Amino acid sequence: MNSPITLNNITITATPVRYQEQILTSEALDFLSALHTAFEPRRAELMQRRQVNRARIANGRDPKFLDETRAIRDDESWQVAPIAPGLEDRRVEITGPIERKMAINALNSGAKVWLADMEDASSPTWQNVIKNQVNLIRVLDQELDFTAPDGREYKLNTYDLKQLPTIVVRPRGWHLPEKHLLVAGTPMSGALVDFGLHFFHNAKRLLAAGRGPYYYLPKLENHLEARLWNDVFNLAQDLMDIDRGTIRATVLIETITAAFEMEEILYELREHSSGLNAGRWDYIFSIIKSFRSRGPRFVFPDRDTVTMTAPFMRAYTEQLVRACHRRGASAIGGMSAFVPNRKDASINEMAFGKVREDKAREAADGFDGSWVAHPDLVPVAREVYDEVLGENPNQLQRTREDVEVSGAALLNVESVTGKITERGIRDNIEIGIRYIESWLRGNGAVALRNLMEDAATAEISRSQLWQWIHQSAITDEGEIITRRWVQELTEETMDSLERFEGDRFEEAVEIFEACALRDDFPTFLTKNAYLRYLDAPARTLEMAG
Repeated sequence: MNSPITLNNITITATPVRYQEQILTSEALDFLSALHTAFEPRRAELMQRRQVNRARIANGRDPKFLDETRAIRDDESWQVAPIAPGLEDRRVEITGPIERKMAINALNSGAKVWLADMEDASSPTWQNVIKNQVNLIRVLDQELDFTAPDGREYKLNTYDLKQLPTIVVRPRGWHLPEKHLLVAGTPMSGALVDFGLHFFHNAKRLLAAGRGPYYYLPKLENHLEARLWNDVFNLAQDLMDIDRGTIRATVLIETITAAFEMEEILYELREHSSGLNAGRWDYIFSIIKSFRSRGPRFVFPDRDTVTMTAPFMRAYTEQLVRACHRRGASAIGGMSAFVPNRKDASINEMAFGKVREDKAREAADGFDGSWVAHPDLVPVAREVYDEVLGENPNQLQRTREDVEVSGAALLNVESVTGKITERGIRDNIEIGIRYIESWLRGNGAVALRNLMEDAATAEISRSQLWQWIHQSAITDEGEIITRRWVQELTEETMDSLERFEGDRFEEAVEIFEACALRDDFPTFLTKNAYLRYLDAPARTLEMAG
């Protein structure tokens, strides 16, 4: 086991990895230490506030539009900051991990934006934490390349940032710690580590190249968490002698409580805001998690039957567009996760049709752009948005004042149609376990059944099972879903999986069962798995809620 070392007030507990010294310079550690000292107490307080809010919802209090912020919603005069260079046209954004081959393919894809993901599509091993930062620097150093085992070479078509997709970095959420960096024995925030290292090493160089430090902020639950980010941005810019308002941030609305505070979130970040995104899968996970004990009204059918055409999802996306456009902010649509099958054109034809339908609905609703997970989907999504936007970069002029702002519509979960099936149970088990196993080996984006899955998929899978068990849900064939039955199906799934040397299926099942089959409900399985299983020295740590 590696002996911890302390530099600049930060104790590094990880086994050193390549390029670590280039990222964790003395100056960079000082920068991280300043952010931690200034904001860790508030972050911890806000995480406690989350627990209080969740308990209130579990006890029957529905989320609502806040009375104390009504003046912000009613004031029609305020707007977010003007659009920053490179963010004017966001009609197609491609997202994925910051792994060299995938990064090169994304930057060569023709998308308008590349979401460089340090969150749900990244397994936060220490090696990945450092590698993510290294690869983003390599783009600016004109050194990002990759040679595959078969000899194929991957290089960027250009290093001119104005010709490449605009880079927007997604750090980890507020809830995730960085256990390898401690200050006085307290783990640093994964969000501040990811943001801080990227901003410190790249902000001035991005500005010199005609772009800027741009971010996607995940998992926010209320406007106070957005206010914390805004204060982080102000201090970071001050420490680096960069003008306040230089940073731009797009917030993912992927929790049910944030959906009731969209305008307030834009307001708190207004000097730094560039829009909101409809994070559909995490949004569904948030609803299941928040209302998991509230009875049949909030029980979803099989995951693949909960589509964006469901009334409560339509309310969510239309209200998001309205909130953004009346404040001058971009509205970005959800993910198309299909991965083309090079061996089956019929699968591709059917999937491309669904992607076109999905993007056409978004564009017609007023969205300014949307996400895809694979380069082959970029032209499909671009064609749809081109038809609606033409030469215009966005649809900010469509303020959607016709949309009714309704809390009841956001909570109209019982309007979802569909069935709970044994196939749905088996799919949740298999996909959850297969994703976690890959995540444990350091892969945060996993192609399963022609879909690029990330952590949100595993979260929905295990939370649905937990809810179905605890609500004694019944399948379409009349079977009551019990813990014992799900356990038996889990064992069958394990028996059917193709094993290989070095696989981590045994640990994946441990994690999955701990988060799906026990009486308690861990808030995030990734936090539990990270603390106990990722990187060998942490294996003895206790599971944390």
